Amino acid sequence: MTKTVEWRHLEGLRPYEETLAAMEARVAAIAAGTAPEAVWLLEHPPLYTAGTSADPADLRDGGRFPVHVAGRGGQYTYHGPGQRVAYVMLDLNQRGRDVRRFVTQLEDWVIATLAEFNVRGERRPGRVGVWVVRPDQPPNPDGTAREDKIAAIGIKLRRWISFHGISINLDPDLAHFDGIVPCGIREHGVTSLVDLGLPVTMPDLDLALRRGFDRIFG
Repeated sequence: MTKTVEWRHLEGLRPYEETLAAMEARVAAIAAGTAPEAVWLLEHPPLYTAGTSADPADLRDGGRFPVHVAGRGGQYTYHGPGQRVAYVMLDLNQRGRDVRRFVTQLEDWVIATLAEFNVRGERRPGRVGVWVVRPDQPPNPDGTAREDKIAAIGIKLRRWISFHGISINLDPDLAHFDGIVPCGIREHGVTSLVDLGLPVTMPDLDLALRRGFDRIFG
């Protein structure tokens, strides 16, 4: 039986290194049985993070914002104001030691959350994260519909406790993504809920995240 998941809203723009250290400490406490599982909802100041598969060539403008080595899976990503980051610290010892299933659940969580705003989020083979088709935009040169990324996923496990998690673009400055090749994918862009024409607020998104989490993770 899993423990109750503790939800926390961390106010303001949270410094990355400080937050990462706090997350490391919480993961250790969960592994030791002295703290419950947790989901932290927050925003960071503008920064880039490099995952374990990051290619230095994908850092187009390393002087634009601070670059942090994240230790999570994946490549380069951007965090900044207007983007909801959810750090997910769950005990997979109690939830099944299945990494692929866990990543699928995270994707399902994002897709369920977006559905509350009538946005159809989709998976794509070979592309981590959640994508939306853009029939409102000019098609690709080959005639296929444009697709933009709206949410990123990157995790790490220690003693089968997860950390890092997901980020959903509510209304970040999309030009800030230009300093990197997001997740190493050059042929597609990024979008946000507001860019899609939806006047969603952060409290709206947080409520949808909570409902979606309960449906997917129990």
